[in-house]
Amino acid sequence: MTLELFGRLNKELSITGSAFHEIVLAISERVNRKVQIIRLHWQASSLLQRIDQLTVDVGRQMVTHVSRRFLIQGQSSTDLADLDTTLSHAAIRIHEVKRALLHIDSQIRELKLEAVHEDLLRFHHDLKLRSSRIDRLTVTRTAGAVGQSIGAMPQSSSVHVAAILRGPFVLAPSNDLIFRPDDIVILIGLESDLDRIGLWFTSQRSLQAPSAKSA
Repeated sequence: MTLELFGRLNKELSITGSAFHEIVLAISERVNRKVQIIRLHWQASSLLQRIDQLTVDVGRQMVTHVSRRFLIQGQSSTDLADLDTTLSHAAIRIHEVKRALLHIDSQIRELKLEAVHEDLLRFHHDLKLRSSRIDRLTVTRTAGAVGQSIGAMPQSSSVHVAAILRGPFVLAPSNDLIFRPDDIVILIGLESDLDRIGLWFTSQRSLQAPSAKSA
């Protein structure tokens, strides 16, 4: 009996230790990702300051050339060539800095997408543990949902419309909102109910809410 008890304790401690290790790793990854994003934002800020400084320098040199033109009756071709060279070099340097900014922006986007992907995986895992999921369905042109409102959707105690994506817009669900072809509907609920109600958005099959039995 004692050996069995020690075995169970050892197993539980092992599971707890593994879970704690995973939590520590997850927190470390999040902190590291945030540190990288902050560092990239700092680099982007430095590059923007460099562009501002280049613009100021070019403006100062142009003012100097214009001032010479008013102070001196004639302006030599050498001065004009120098001004053209200065502008060309400044344009090249600003173009290089902008390319560096675009690269940093892409890195920041990738890090943020990683964070979003991680949150979505955790969200799906939480739903899976409860026999639920989130579905993304596109309303077909021959579906029973076309021309119908959310209030006409087959009834279910677990399925809820989270959002409707229509073109560039995100529409909040309301009972009088009418579904159109190509609408993207985000549903959340129990897996069994989603499998049934999903047909209302994707096939010609007409699903009716169960009628109440008369007393």
